[in-house]
Amino acid sequence: MQTSQDRILTTHVGSLPRHPALADLLIREERGEAVDRAVLDREIDGAVAQIIAKQIEARVDVINDGEQPRVGFQTYIAMRMDGFGGVSKRPRPLDYAEFPEFAAQAARRFPHRSKVSDAPMAIGEVRYKNLSQANRECQLFVATCDKFAGKYSDRFMTAPSPGVIATTMLNGYYDSHERYLFALARELRKEYELIAGSGLVLQIDAPDLAMERTMLYQDKTIPEFLAIAELHVAALNEALAGIPADQVRLHCCWGNWDGPHMHDIPLADILPVLYQAHVGALSLEFANGRHQHEYRAVAQHPLPDHMLLLPGVIDSTSNYVEHPEVIADRIGAAVAAVGDRSRVIASTDCGFGTFSGYEFVAPDVVWAKLRSLAQGAELATRRLWG
Repeated sequence: MQTSQDRILTTHVGSLPRHPALADLLIREERGEAVDRAVLDREIDGAVAQIIAKQIEARVDVINDGEQPRVGFQTYIAMRMDGFGGVSKRPRPLDYAEFPEFAAQAARRFPHRSKVSDAPMAIGEVRYKNLSQANRECQLFVATCDKFAGKYSDRFMTAPSPGVIATTMLNGYYDSHERYLFALARELRKEYELIAGSGLVLQIDAPDLAMERTMLYQDKTIPEFLAIAELHVAALNEALAGIPADQVRLHCCWGNWDGPHMHDIPLADILPVLYQAHVGALSLEFANGRHQHEYRAVAQHPLPDHMLLLPGVIDSTSNYVEHPEVIADRIGAAVAAVGDRSRVIASTDCGFGTFSGYEFVAPDVVWAKLRSLAQGAELATRRLWG
């Protein structure tokens, strides 16, 4: 994983907007409708090439494939592994229970989207059918990147944590949450190793380590939730065994929607748990109105010497385009909290297309935001290096 040795590098969290035709095909495939695989593959191939080109045009340093081949950041797993079926009945998030008018408004906004709260559940032993789709995704990304050699600094690919799958695609088969969690870890290791073996930085998406405090575990005390989060990190570490920590970055967030977020667990409470993960970087929200102040938590619980910080300096749920001066200020706050400019890479709060058909930011605004991110990083570089 590269560091910001002579300038502040930029990246993002992973998912980027899919064009409507691709989103529609992915949603239809997820619903079990007949989809011409050759047509879908052509759409994916074109979308990946376009998304890489647009990242380079926006001057993003550390790029990925925008999760274009996936219907959702973690729900795609149900289409790659055996053992899933039916419907998970997730508890209503506290944001929706406490603010029913907000919940009704949110329900009207996305009439054609992939499965979010109604994803499949585990109804049998979870096992990869094969790694063909994961292998195709890696090969496509690497081969497409080769056409843009020298125009980016590094490459990453995302994969979900065992914990976020276990908490969003619920357990209807195993005799305990722990057994389900570690069964997922055993299988996910195969995809993690494939990504790392392809020479890519592996990003683990683990919103379960914060978001689930207001969802599946909303009835738990903070100490009880932290004990669950520690178990989730232990399962993740088992899945990561053998992969160098400096090739892995971990994304944790409180849920990628523009809701009240009044019940989000404080970053200071979960940071010690996040530091237990065998990873080389943490990607965290710092741009939105609920978590802008939490650089103080990093100062209170110093980042381990081997870890980088990827602070969100762009809000992924708002159509405001952050001014470069604002971005530079936020980068400066992150550097001050870490105490080392080389260990900060400017990023976004979360993804811009976490699920197909469920995008809060218009695609043209997404690219304006990423261009502003590059401008803000340049301004921060001048401030920090002179």
